[in-house]
Amino acid sequence: MDKQIFAIGGDFFPPEWKRPLLREHLLSLSDKARPKVCYVGTATGDAAHNTVTFYQEFGRHNCETSHLSLYSPPQADIRSFTLKHDIIYVGGGATKNLVALWKEWGFDGIMREAWEAGIILSGTSAGSICWFDDCITDSIPGGLTALDCIGLLKGSNCTHYGSRPDRPNTFRELIRTGAISPGIATDDGVALHYLGDELHEIVTQDPEARAYRVERVGDDYLETPLEARYLG
Repeated sequence: MDKQIFAIGGDFFPPEWKRPLLREHLLSLSDKARPKVCYVGTATGDAAHNTVTFYQEFGRHNCETSHLSLYSPPQADIRSFTLKHDIIYVGGGATKNLVALWKEWGFDGIMREAWEAGIILSGTSAGSICWFDDCITDSIPGGLTALDCIGLLKGSNCTHYGSRPDRPNTFRELIRTGAISPGIATDDGVALHYLGDELHEIVTQDPEARAYRVERVGDDYLETPLEARYLG
């Protein structure tokens, strides 16, 4: 099976009146009629209200839902629990805490094994940037900083690009100076679909939203807007 990552820039849980196009598309990537979806909320300390939101939102779709809490694991063998799912969805929050705890538990290795086994890895915000080599994060006091992630995908990633005014300039500057790898930024409502190590498609539930490739060119940066396919 193809290795797949569906990295979402933000706005994955839109208001009820708005059709959840990204969520529908994520579920459609599975070859199962009723995929098993597991929520991982490490980035918010497994906050109960976020877990409830996951069950409420995914309960609107034809899928089986469960969650994995590293603060209160469902069983001793978290590897077997994780690998029985079809889709892993990682919530947003503090990326530094997510990466640190995953490495302490060896969960980054389990995620790599899941990816290589054809389980679809996905997530929003921290759950998007965690899959790349590095990123910028606001989870460290003092402003946006560079952070090494788990490195399933090459390059860097930045989310909330159009909605957080501090993101674009910081992302560009850290790439320009070589503090992080060249990468791709996403507006809210945009997702990057990777097959294996390669970007396969960019999709959006907002026709105005975009993704952007940011590279280092000499002592400067080059930013290139990337078209996204509207799912509506």
